[in-house]
Amino acid sequence: MLTFFTDEPMMDPEIAVDFSPVLKVYKSGRIERIMGETTVPPSSDPQNGVISKDVVYSPDNNLSVRIYLPEKAAAAGEKLPLLVYFHGGGFIIETAFSPTYHNFLTAAVSASNCVAVSVDYRRAPEHPISVPFDDSWTALKWVFTHIAGSGQEDWLNKHADFSKVILSGDSAGANIVHHMAMRAAKEKLSPGLKDTGISGIILVHPYFWSKTPIDDKEIKDETLRMKVESFWMVASPNSKDGSDDPLFNVVQSESVDLSGLGCGKVLVMVAEKDTLARQGWGYAAKLEKSGWKGEVELVESEGENHVFHLMKPTCENALEAMHKFSGFIKGD
Repeated sequence: MLTFFTDEPMMDPEIAVDFSPVLKVYKSGRIERIMGETTVPPSSDPQNGVISKDVVYSPDNNLSVRIYLPEKAAAAGEKLPLLVYFHGGGFIIETAFSPTYHNFLTAAVSASNCVAVSVDYRRAPEHPISVPFDDSWTALKWVFTHIAGSGQEDWLNKHADFSKVILSGDSAGANIVHHMAMRAAKEKLSPGLKDTGISGIILVHPYFWSKTPIDDKEIKDETLRMKVESFWMVASPNSKDGSDDPLFNVVQSESVDLSGLGCGKVLVMVAEKDTLARQGWGYAAKLEKSGWKGEVELVESEGENHVFHLMKPTCENALEAMHKFSGFIKGD
């Protein structure tokens, strides 16, 4: 088993696993993150009519969230739907403060007229699964300390409508969202809640997988399938079941019962050419058959690849996806 270290520069030519252009894992255990390390500050001046700031939610682990608020709402003091967002990156790369996610959340808040909390969590493999899940749960519980209007952060006290809470994330973030909604059905996010407190979830290109193809349309190339599993194993080196781990194999695993999902509505977004697309289709189908009492909708972006909307935010399909995303938050 590899012992993982941080990605500090050093002479280390022997590569154990090469996931270029995303990251490299060296035989020493060192991680070289090629993508997702650039960060940008929050915006005190409005960007697209939205302001933002960073707030610590876990002092013990020095973890923060970035909160986004429409400037007009700040001036008017109005209550808005609350979006809690978990970034993607295979649990390994990217942060809530990268330009990719800062720009996406700014655009999403502007389009949805909502308050948003973008969660940063400790990343694998230095902090292997289940640390990213545990940090995300801590952040979500912190958000709900504002439900009575007396929490740490005034923007949430004054502007978050806790009757309209939506969780969302892309890729690994969508995986986190699923598990947060399941956990919220078993553990209360706040004392006195009559239900989970979560109105709905949006899973964008969800990061689910399994050792065997989910259907005839899913890719069967063993080299690619093993690469997906290998990426998961870097994030979860202690997983005994590999990509059949129930945390990853949500769709085919018989041990995963979706009937208790803790929300009333679900939007699953997939991209036609995404290797993970069939898993999203399978999730929606399994949810419908599970006995869960809510409403699920699936939308597919034709001709597009994984998280294309983050890479090409102004293309026609990305604008259509944002329209669907924001409509779900607004209740259209």
